[in-house]
Amino acid sequence: SLLHQRTIESERVEYKAGWNPESIVQTLSAFANDFHNLGGGYVVVGVAEQNGQPVLPPEGLAPEQIDAIQKELLNLGNSAIQPPYHPLSAVYEVDGKHILVLWAFGGETRPYKAKVSLSQKKFDWAYYVRKHTSTVKATGDTERELISLAATVPFDDRYKQTATLDDLAPHLMREFLSDIGSDLAKDAANMSVEQLARRLNIVGGPPEALFPKNVGLLFFNPQPEQFFPVTQIDVVYFPEGAGGDHFEEKIFKGPLGRITRDALSYIEAQYLKEFVVKHPDRAEAERFWNFPYAAIEEAVVNAVYHRSYEIREPVEVRIYKHELMVLSFPGPDRSIKLVDLQQGNAVSRRYRNRRIGEFLKELDLTEGRSTGLPKMFEKMARNGSPKPVFETDEERTYFLVRLPVHEKVAELERVAEASKEPVTPEVTPEVTPEVIRLLAVLQGEMGRAELMAALGLKDEKHFREHYQQTAITRGVIEMTIPDKPRSRLQKYRLTPLGKQVLATKDQH
Repeated sequence: SLLHQRTIESERVEYKAGWNPESIVQTLSAFANDFHNLGGGYVVVGVAEQNGQPVLPPEGLAPEQIDAIQKELLNLGNSAIQPPYHPLSAVYEVDGKHILVLWAFGGETRPYKAKVSLSQKKFDWAYYVRKHTSTVKATGDTERELISLAATVPFDDRYKQTATLDDLAPHLMREFLSDIGSDLAKDAANMSVEQLARRLNIVGGPPEALFPKNVGLLFFNPQPEQFFPVTQIDVVYFPEGAGGDHFEEKIFKGPLGRITRDALSYIEAQYLKEFVVKHPDRAEAERFWNFPYAAIEEAVVNAVYHRSYEIREPVEVRIYKHELMVLSFPGPDRSIKLVDLQQGNAVSRRYRNRRIGEFLKELDLTEGRSTGLPKMFEKMARNGSPKPVFETDEERTYFLVRLPVHEKVAELERVAEASKEPVTPEVTPEVTPEVIRLLAVLQGEMGRAELMAALGLKDEKHFREHYQQTAITRGVIEMTIPDKPRSRLQKYRLTPLGKQVLATKDQH
């Protein structure tokens, strides 16, 4: 994917046709400084670059060259970068040629400086940062900001000295690698916990005393709340409003990536409805959701990403008839102006959890580029909903996202309340060709793997997004274990509405 630029931004990758140690050392120090908190970057040796894109097939490196480079790189990490810094490396075969990929993650002890020249006669050092797709010297304000920003290691990248490697679950690491489609997944079954953890960069310290990093425990421990109390997502529904006597609450605890997905799946299945309004003056019906899923996803993931795991408060999703709220603690950095925040223009380099964003991005839950707030505006507008509202206080002790219900749903609710008739979505929803295919193969109760096989599909993400979730939100299929959306025993069956839709389509 690096060579085809699918998931990695161009400023996070640098291509080198051959081994140029001086330039590469400076680029490694720039990625280690991670000035924009993007998660470091990659240096691909053995591949030429033209206009920012790799030239394929690669020029490649001879095996003896790779051995020599790796040995020299070990020495340069101690002598040419300060504090000492060592990237991870891996050799890949592409089009019959060997290339060397160096993964330079954001360093533990930023800022890093590198030698300006590797000549023995010169001893000048400088700080380097990435600027677009180039490595440049940090000067003036940039240098001062780098030193002030990078002096503190983000919370999620710190070691947890009260934990051990035994607190990292290998099955969760292997599941993650499989979920993101990593090439490492096929070899993971034969790797030790230490090997897996090192490849994921979730451990640190000397070889004789390795400690898990906070991010590793949050994603790869079955009960991270034992290390970080109240690591959870609470979903609370108030059918009668905040002053009512009744509410429904479901609490999600467990590995961070899993509970984020499970909470979103639960909200989508239980509380999101699509409405269809037919107009006599035109053939096309008007379709809209009470709350657009994509905006909720941005709000919840933003809260998981930016909350403090040192504060004993959960991420809370409160659902009312008139709005959906996502509350997290604390608020955004003081460097962000309130007016920019309220307009969705907030941009900050001071990420509290750089690595959490990196893992959420791998799971396709966020882009990790301060795009969450603007995307909420975009998704709400696309659904025809009012603008989202962002709130915090002067002390930035909390952050609250308000997503108002679609105005026409609110209007339907008012009419229904006056007539004492419940508001329901259109009973015969239009469905996509993919959903019709799914309904046609669904016999009795079937699991995900059975359905994918029946449909001839191999891409789980494509199946989930275009078949499974679409069918659930249309109300035409349902889960056999709705309280545990990601249960290994989960199966799916047709709803009465699904049978009706299928029968209608069969008639046509």
